[in-house]
Amino acid sequence: MVMTDKKSLIVEEINKWKEKRNAILLAHNYQVPEVQDIADVLGDSLALARAALTTEADVIVFCGVHFMAETAAILNPEKTVLLPDLEAGCSLADSITLDQLREWKSDHPEAVVVSYVNTSAEVKAESDYCCTSSNAVDVVNSIPIDKEILFLPDMFLGQFVQRETGRDNIHIWLGECHVHAGIRPDQVEDVIQHHPKADLLVHPECGCSTSSMYLQAEGVLPEDKTHILSTGQMLNHSRLAQADEFIVATEVGIIHQMEKQNPDKRFLAANPEAVCPFMKMITLEKILTALKENKHVITVPKQLAEKAKQAIDRMVAIG
Repeated sequence: MVMTDKKSLIVEEINKWKEKRNAILLAHNYQVPEVQDIADVLGDSLALARAALTTEADVIVFCGVHFMAETAAILNPEKTVLLPDLEAGCSLADSITLDQLREWKSDHPEAVVVSYVNTSAEVKAESDYCCTSSNAVDVVNSIPIDKEILFLPDMFLGQFVQRETGRDNIHIWLGECHVHAGIRPDQVEDVIQHHPKADLLVHPECGCSTSSMYLQAEGVLPEDKTHILSTGQMLNHSRLAQADEFIVATEVGIIHQMEKQNPDKRFLAANPEAVCPFMKMITLEKILTALKENKHVITVPKQLAEKAKQAIDRMVAIG
């Protein structure tokens, strides 16, 4: 991506302040292109959690949404974690509260709680395991088969995990990401009709994921061309696959990195309007302000962080 002179100057300033503060920029795959382009580590939630855990930087600037910065703060209580915009939230994380989880647990007192990383620190602290879309199946498979499981908060990811593991003792919370839920099966099928040779890459949070798995099983979608993947896995697949075209069913921000890695391949959004406004809140200007003015420091109370870290550590260790 070609930057304007103004943006180039901002990037130069960011790099100076990064060196001055011994800072690292972690950015999610859905960030705006210019933020992706200057990230020290770009990845999905699991990759960024692992990067936060192992970095030697004193300051972590998290270019993502609030729960991600919160996770980094839990893993690094001795470091400064900055979120350039406090309004960068998550509709999925907001779909379950601590009180709701406690009430659900009271109905299933022997169940193991598996929480998607897209949750608040309070919910993580009340959970036994965290997971990301890339290791959710592995996390559930690590739990004894006779153990009842409460999976939250994303119902589409929960349905995917249930199908992949074949377990009938999984209870699924009815939450959703408003962006992924908006990617409909008919949109996917329409793009496939016009591009029948393309590989289909579907995020398990998508509203179309269950139907895609069904259509794959019924032979409507070619098994060798239909892939349910996390964002990190999508990037790997698009780089290594022989296909020339890819239909991408997730937040459209990831296509920037796909095109950079694969200039000779074509990437088509299943729904071009699948844009997360929260992910797009972080800008170069806000990153520079964060570094210069220490905005906005994300902290988690010690006792809460210690409880949440147990579930996060299990997530990082699996898959």
